[in-house]
Amino acid sequence: MENPLIQLANVNKWYNQFHVLRDIDLEVRRGERIVVCGPSGSGKSTMIRCINGLEAYEQGTITVAGERVDQDDDNIEKIRQRVGMVFQSFNLFPHLSILDNLTLGPIKLKRVPRAAAEARAMELLERVHIGHQALKFPNQLSGGQQQRVAIARALAMEPDVMLFDEPTSALDPEMVKEVLDVMIELAGTGMTMICVTHEMGFARAVADRVVFMADGAIAEVGTPDSFFSAPRTERARQFIQQVIH
Repeated sequence: MENPLIQLANVNKWYNQFHVLRDIDLEVRRGERIVVCGPSGSGKSTMIRCINGLEAYEQGTITVAGERVDQDDDNIEKIRQRVGMVFQSFNLFPHLSILDNLTLGPIKLKRVPRAAAEARAMELLERVHIGHQALKFPNQLSGGQQQRVAIARALAMEPDVMLFDEPTSALDPEMVKEVLDVMIELAGTGMTMICVTHEMGFARAVADRVVFMADGAIAEVGTPDSFFSAPRTERARQFIQQVIH
């Protein structure tokens, strides 16, 4: 059987005295789509930020395609080229056009010629249905459009896996669907995805597995059908009642 693309083994992390991640064990195989959910403060975002080295962890190991994630500068840079990340707040460069936001990484980090980087960027902008906005700047776009640009920018680095940290939580309700539709299309291409979200309809439609976190630990893992219809823990049952109206 193929080795997991991502492996977290006995991962622990503290913020001073606060034990934010507790003995995290998780394997993600290539092409899998994982939705991570749970109450606020359960460690969801911290866990995925540890995967690409945005957060350091104190105990355990995390590997991406066999490469250990640690705080060595060269190693972190290699990992981040393989792991695309989409944040709540878009994190686009406001002084660059949409096209330049997409081409900066490939040109600077992967030494892709500008013409090739721009051609690929336009393909990706068309893929997220925003090609006609390529020469605009981020502040000229809606929140939903900016988040679609952020997804395209992450894809421009041709990552092995995409991490999404509550990508719709900063959006107005009418913009949520346009971003989720792009993510559903991306899932259909076979991209490995780990998505922290409260969008349970997305979890039902896309996830191969749902990872439920509580109090810094993984409390439950299951298919969407088993998780939503027959959660095994009381914490999961309470959470599902709160998020499904």
